[in-house]
Amino acid sequence: MRPTAPATALASPSLRPRTRGRHPFPLIVAAALAAGALAGCGGPGHDADTVRIAYNRSTDNKIRFKDAFLADVKKQFERAHPGKKAELVPIQAPDNDYAAKVQQMMRSPKTAPDLVYEDTFRINADIGAGYLRPLDDYLSRWDQWGLFAGTAKAAAKAGDGRTYGVPDGTDTRGLWFNKQIFAKAGLPANWQPGNWAEVLDAARTVRRKVPGVIPLNIYTGKAGGEASAMQGLEMLLYGTGANPLYDPAAKKWTTGTQGFKDALAFVRTVYTEKLGPDPSDALDPNVGTRLATDWMPNGRLAIALDGSWLGQNWINEGPREWPAWSATLGRAAMPTQYGQPPGRVSMSGGWTWAIPAKAANPALAFDFVKTLQTKENAVKWDVADAQIAVREDVAADPAYLRSMPGITFFTGLVPFTHYRPALSAYPQVSTAIGEAMESVTTGGAADSAAKAYDAQVDSIARDAR
Repeated sequence: MRPTAPATALASPSLRPRTRGRHPFPLIVAAALAAGALAGCGGPGHDADTVRIAYNRSTDNKIRFKDAFLADVKKQFERAHPGKKAELVPIQAPDNDYAAKVQQMMRSPKTAPDLVYEDTFRINADIGAGYLRPLDDYLSRWDQWGLFAGTAKAAAKAGDGRTYGVPDGTDTRGLWFNKQIFAKAGLPANWQPGNWAEVLDAARTVRRKVPGVIPLNIYTGKAGGEASAMQGLEMLLYGTGANPLYDPAAKKWTTGTQGFKDALAFVRTVYTEKLGPDPSDALDPNVGTRLATDWMPNGRLAIALDGSWLGQNWINEGPREWPAWSATLGRAAMPTQYGQPPGRVSMSGGWTWAIPAKAANPALAFDFVKTLQTKENAVKWDVADAQIAVREDVAADPAYLRSMPGITFFTGLVPFTHYRPALSAYPQVSTAIGEAMESVTTGGAADSAAKAYDAQVDSIARDAR
C-alpha cells in the first residue's frame, strides 16, 4: 500500500494502490477479535516457548500473500527451534485502525505481542510512547545486519541513536515516462533530466507537440494525503538542500526556506501553465486510480512522478492488465533542483519488525526475525510484495532482479532516498503541506502559501512541546 488516499484513510508511503475491495466483515470487529484472542493467552502466564507475532492482514480477501508467507516462516521457525511455537496474530483492519489496535495491545504486558509489524511512518512515535524496545544488543550479534542499506537502517533509528526495528523492504520513487509520446514530441527514449528546469521543459515540449496528452502528473492537494505531501512536494523539497523539512540536530521543523517556496513554485508552474491534469482532476482523491487504470495505459499521460510499485497495477491480475507497459514506459530519476550533488532524489516508505517493550519473549522474537530475514525468505517477500530490497545480497539475487521490469532501476535509487520525519507531529505537518499545495494548484502565490504553511508548522511545534 502506497500513498494514494487521503491522510484520514492512509498511514504510510508504503501503501499500495492495489486494494480492490473491502472485506464484508466489520473491520474493527475483526481487529478486536484478533486482540481478544491474544489477550486470552496473555499476562504474566505467557508461554515462554511461544512467540506471538502481530501483523496487519489485508482487508481484501484476494490479497493474502502475507498470510501465506508468514505461515511458511512459522513452519521454518518451529522446525529450526524444537519445542518452540510461533503464534500468528493477524489484525484485519485499515492501516490507521491496525496501528491503533497494536498500540493498545502494547500498553500492557497482558496483551503485548512479542513481535509487531511497524510502519516506519509511525515507529518513532511508538518509540517515544515507550512501546518498543531497542534491538542493538541483538543486532550487534547478528551477522546479517551489515547487509542492510544504511538509509533503511536509519528509518528505524530513534533520536537516542538506538535501533528499534528490522526493515523488510522499502519503495522508491521516480519519473515514469511514455516513450511513444516522447517519440512524437522529439524527446529521447533514454531521457534523464538533470534538473527541475529540464523536467518542465520536457513537459512543455509535450504540450506543444502532442496535443490532447497530459504532459506531467504530480500529486497535489489535501485530498491526496501522503501521495501529495510525500510523493509530490517532498520529492521536490528533498532536492533543494539538507534537512529541508526537519532538522534533527536542532530538533525543530524547518520553516522559512527558499527551497520550500521553490518546490511550491514548481507545483504552481505545472498547473498554471496547464502542464498537468485539470486542477479539478488533480485534486480528486481518486486521481491515482485514474492514472494507473486510464491515463497511463491509454496513452493519455506523458510523465508521472510516481512509485516503484506502479507496474503491479498492470500484471498478475492487477486492476488494469496492460501487457505492453514494460516496453512502452521508461524510467528516470527525479533530479535535484539544480543538479547539485548527489544529482537525484527519492522518497521511501517501508515497514519493520519491532519488539514491544512489554514483550514476554523478546529473545525468541528476535530469533523469529532472523528466520524472517534469511536471504531466501527476504527474496521471497520482496518479490511477493513488490518491495525494493534493503539488503545488498537480495538486491543482487537473480529471482529478485527478474521479479519486475524496472526493479534494477528503482533499487538503484535506494542510496539517494529519504524517509519522512517519523515524529508524532508529522501527520499535521503533512496536512499543512497538502493545503499549501492546493493553494498554488488553484493559482495562489507560492510565497503566500509558504507563509501560511510556516505559521501552521510553528503552531504545530508549539502544541507538540
